Amino acid sequence: MSTNTDMRRLSRLSAILLQLQTKRMLSANNLAEKFGVSVRTIYRDIRVLEQIGVPVASLDGKGYSLAEGYKIPPVMFTEQEANALVTAGQLLHLNKDSSLISAYTEAVDKVKAVLNYAAKDKAELLTERVAVSPASIKQATSNSLTAIQNALTSFAVLRISYTAEGKTESSERLIEPFAFYYSAQQHWTLIAFCRLRNDFRMFRLDRMGVVELTDMKFTPHQLNLQEYLQEKEKNFITTDKQLS
Repeated sequence: MSTNTDMRRLSRLSAILLQLQTKRMLSANNLAEKFGVSVRTIYRDIRVLEQIGVPVASLDGKGYSLAEGYKIPPVMFTEQEANALVTAGQLLHLNKDSSLISAYTEAVDKVKAVLNYAAKDKAELLTERVAVSPASIKQATSNSLTAIQNALTSFAVLRISYTAEGKTESSERLIEPFAFYYSAQQHWTLIAFCRLRNDFRMFRLDRMGVVELTDMKFTPHQLNLQEYLQEKEKNFITTDKQLS
């Protein structure tokens, strides 16, 4: 086997390990398609990982996952990857949700912490040399995005107070978070099943008052996000008209 082939395989093994770290389960077909190799090659790669002590579990023929509790050393970022995150962080100030800005800033700080000194200095320099027009940055209009994200992924019911378009008084809702949509008006919108209306609705985060996590759980919805959005667009229903 040539040196180039060995290097490609070593690179692929590292990449497979990274994929297994970031996904709960991956099939051999998924991995073969991602890396442009045969399924048989993936089988061989998985055996190599097992032989060097990586606890790869096979889940009833459905795919592979890392054994729960297995810890992988911190991932090292390239200079280009770190710079991309730094630049994206500046653009993130346009999103108008303070909780997301805070969480992203903390994440980027953790990335910087594992960089070598040279890359760290360059990342700091880039941070000082990327700016967004002040006219584009308005005061944050919500601070609940990250809390709602947690509810969405945990299938937890939220209790919110909500002021609909054109109304002055808020109403209390129990909602089941389904998906997020960033509108053309640059507002974060939550698509959720509203128990008051017994239907899916769009709720602008800047119109939410209280956002409270309840102890209630709901069954995951099978709604397809893209189909839902396409149907709304086809019917010429704007976000504001859906907020009721």
